[in-house]
Amino acid sequence: MDLSLTEPERDLAALCRDFAQKEIALRAPAAWEEARCPTDLLREMGSLGLLGLLVPEAWGGVGMSTVGFVAAMEQIGLADQSVAAAWQAHSTIGSLPLMLYGTDAQKDRWLRPLAEGRALGAFGLTEPDAGSDARGIKTRAERRDGGWLINGRKTFISNAGTDMSFGVTLLARTTSAAAERAAYASFVVERDTPGFTMGPKMRGIGWRGLDTRELYFDDVWVPDEHLLGDPAMGLGQFLKTLEVGRISIAALSLSLTQAVLDMASAYAATRTQFGQPISRFQAVQFKLADMATELEAARWLTYRAAYLRDCGEPFLKEASMAKLKASRLAVWAASEAVQIHGGVGYMLDSPVARFHCDAKILEIGEGTNEIQHLVIARSLGC
Repeated sequence: MDLSLTEPERDLAALCRDFAQKEIALRAPAAWEEARCPTDLLREMGSLGLLGLLVPEAWGGVGMSTVGFVAAMEQIGLADQSVAAAWQAHSTIGSLPLMLYGTDAQKDRWLRPLAEGRALGAFGLTEPDAGSDARGIKTRAERRDGGWLINGRKTFISNAGTDMSFGVTLLARTTSAAAERAAYASFVVERDTPGFTMGPKMRGIGWRGLDTRELYFDDVWVPDEHLLGDPAMGLGQFLKTLEVGRISIAALSLSLTQAVLDMASAYAATRTQFGQPISRFQAVQFKLADMATELEAARWLTYRAAYLRDCGEPFLKEASMAKLKASRLAVWAASEAVQIHGGVGYMLDSPVARFHCDAKILEIGEGTNEIQHLVIARSLGC
């Protein structure tokens, strides 16, 4: 198995590295402090073709490989996790349902603007009483007058409330709660549709630059052409998309681990205690060595999952393994990096503290790590 990057993949990584260091690294920290989504940066990424990496050229995208997407994510996430999180959510669960299950007319209407960077995509699954238990969603879509009437509430939905958001694709029940067998379908609800409202931007420990909100649907009517894919297969369609999302969260975790490793290594080389740089102390050296070793292991898992998807092979187990390993590593590595920085690392004006705040959500988003354990166990026949 050869996981070396192709020339287009290397060129993409170089483009992302250049933009991330020259633009994102300089401007995104202020957005994090102000708890606002820097859509100016996302628009600039769109002008570079980065908002349509996984979408074929026929629909306005680039048609990049999953491996190339992971390589790009590593570079963007090194500079800022909030921008990278908004980008990955847009690129995977925000765009792929339309790409995989939309009609040509739906792709031209909604996918093309997303891929061309003119709009930002979002998907609504999680509800106050349903997250890991996706089948427990209560948002309901009823057949009504040549379309569907949607009622319900979604929470922790990213990218739906920015000034470049097109609306949201959501999962809803199409059967009553009393039905013996539940059915689900996905629907596109455009911004400014009557009855579709949202709450204020939510305040998280980290990812402060990511726009995350509660969404409300009160007698929201959409025509039949807003139904996405097979009305009996909505849940399966979303879960299929989520497999790619797990690879992207693993890649985001790699970038965070690399960022805090770089910060810790640089700080250890300049911080002096007992008359010498702390990088000369074995206790610090061992921390850095463990971080670097675990990062390489997580990187191979992630790129292998991406490689399998590009080959058309099953990758559900591998994506879960990559997400589980890489996200746990990111949380641990961020903590160790703060420890190496000491009191400086605990202060919020320190870059390492910002990345430490951003780390925890990686074990929760796109399927909690507990769910990843279950997916892996089931693949083993448990």
